[in-house]
Amino acid sequence: MSSGRKIHDGALASRDIGFAKWRNPDAGQSTLDEYASSKRTRKAPPVDQPEDSPFQEGGEKDRYLITYADLITLLLGLFIMLYTASNLDAIKYQNIINAFGNVFGGRTSGIGLTDLSSKIGIMDKSSHVEITPLTALKNDVMNLIKENNYGSSINVEENERGVTIHILEDIVFASGSSELKSTSRLVLHQIASIIKNLPNDLRIEGHTDNVPIHTSAFPSNWHLSVARALNTAYYLIENEQLSADKVSIVGYSEFKPIEPNETLSGRAHNRRVDIVIIK
Repeated sequence: MSSGRKIHDGALASRDIGFAKWRNPDAGQSTLDEYASSKRTRKAPPVDQPEDSPFQEGGEKDRYLITYADLITLLLGLFIMLYTASNLDAIKYQNIINAFGNVFGGRTSGIGLTDLSSKIGIMDKSSHVEITPLTALKNDVMNLIKENNYGSSINVEENERGVTIHILEDIVFASGSSELKSTSRLVLHQIASIIKNLPNDLRIEGHTDNVPIHTSAFPSNWHLSVARALNTAYYLIENEQLSADKVSIVGYSEFKPIEPNETLSGRAHNRRVDIVIIK
């Protein structure tokens, strides 16, 4: 009986305590305040960042990664710009120059594609060999010869002096004469359109075969070779506006043959005027 009473008394005591807390809300306030205070003082990490993120305030040791990433991005952009600038289109470049000249009231550039290649260093992408100005000039003259069927009267070669255009007598002069034929003016005009904008010096050379000449106008082959070179140069300067300060003339008579003088064909090739574009 005493044990039952104790149990009953314990239950009553427990209910009394609970009832007292319910009647007195302040009873246990200190414990709740302490719990709430501890929760407020603890700072939870941001939802979108883990506690060990290098981008939060505690990750100072890894902040160099941001600067490093920016540097790599800038270098990538720089290399892309350099690659783009290294692949210039000559035609578009010429059009841009002319467009700016028109906008600002200046004179458009008179340089041609051949001269433009020398200024910006165009590469032949098919062979990966740089095209020099003189090589491009030689190609232009060869195209002119092919398009107009001048193969029997004009040929071109490139050597240590530069590019030499051989113009045979039959297309520019009558036999024993230094006066230009009417047909020669068209040929010289076509050649001048290719070479007139080049910065190179030009030398006009007169040549003859070894058959002596004795006339009132030309006592020797020296006189004839010089007269032919002079008339050719003068025509190019006066009619085709080549710069006179870049042109010189020389007569070689029969002493610079390109073929033996023993045959009619050889002598015909030796009677010629050479236009040499000096390297």
